[in-house]
Amino acid sequence: MRALLCGVRGSTPAPGVEFAEVGGHTSCVAIPATGGRWLVLDAGTGLQVTVAARNRGSHAAPYGTGSHPYLTVRTPSVDGCELTLPADSWLPLDDRGIPSGPPEPVDGTAFDFRQARVIGSTRLDHALTGLSRGADGRAWAYLAAPGGPRVGLWAGDGYRWLQVFTGDPLGPGMRRKAVAIEPMTCPPNAFVTADDLLVLEPGEKVTHTWGVQAC
Repeated sequence: MRALLCGVRGSTPAPGVEFAEVGGHTSCVAIPATGGRWLVLDAGTGLQVTVAARNRGSHAAPYGTGSHPYLTVRTPSVDGCELTLPADSWLPLDDRGIPSGPPEPVDGTAFDFRQARVIGSTRLDHALTGLSRGADGRAWAYLAAPGGPRVGLWAGDGYRWLQVFTGDPLGPGMRRKAVAIEPMTCPPNAFVTADDLLVLEPGEKVTHTWGVQAC
């Protein structure tokens, strides 16, 4: 499949006929269709992901969902970037990375990013909860380059957790190049602990939505 990136020089929407070919000041992906036509996906106002699930069985089913977007602001490393996370609690882990107890307050810990601050040498591969939300019901997290662009991830209603990962175990070409901020409806190991685990009755459907937006 071929794809053409158009209008990637910015992220401020600029609609209008004069911008139809290149996407104006928006980020677009154009995919060739039949008959010489193109399918243009305009992401100038952000990307939105909707995850829907329905229990088509005859018994109640446990359910949880999470997605794994990586945010980057095109810096050589995330160390000098500012991170903002709307979480007031973090989940302790044992030496195998399995949750070892209930959530604890982030106050006074390396996991407190409620106010934007530089990541520095902080290593993150942790689940956070107690998310604060705006008037739109969304919980927002941000990654910002020093004096440069900023990208935000929002988690809609039902996402109670964010798994944040700075990529330290990855290979040299990927280590600490981006930050994964993963919206989750339940924490790791929820099928064992049942923490925030959803149970769908036969025929029941549930939908969750999250998105990414340049700010």
